[in-house]
Amino acid sequence: QVQLAESGGGLVQSGGSLRLSCAASTTRFSFQSMGWYRQAPGKRRELVATINTVGGTNYADSAKGRFTISMDNPKNTVYLQMNSLKTEDTAVYYCHGIRSGSNYWGQGTQVTVSS
Repeated sequence: QVQLAESGGGLVQSGGSLRLSCAASTTRFSFQSMGWYRQAPGKRRELVATINTVGGTNYADSAKGRFTISMDNPKNTVYLQMNSLKTEDTAVYYCHGIRSGSNYWGQGTQVTVSS
């Protein structure tokens, strides 16, 4: 059973930066795509950004221009650099991976942006 483990969340002031990391428990196979989703209290989980093995990226409108997703393919690790953070970015951020039609999720890491 492959597991995804996030790290890098925390408390930051508005305008600050955080870098999230997500590593898979194995490097024996690659994910076709990895990404980040988030869920704020009382809201549905939403896409933040995704990246595929050839470097193609997709961002939510709220993330464009502020967040950058990147992936280290050999290490099965995905990163999310978040700059110019806003209070509305406060949420639990989940790592996600897709391989052979199966979805994999991390347990989430809390990001709190204070005003």
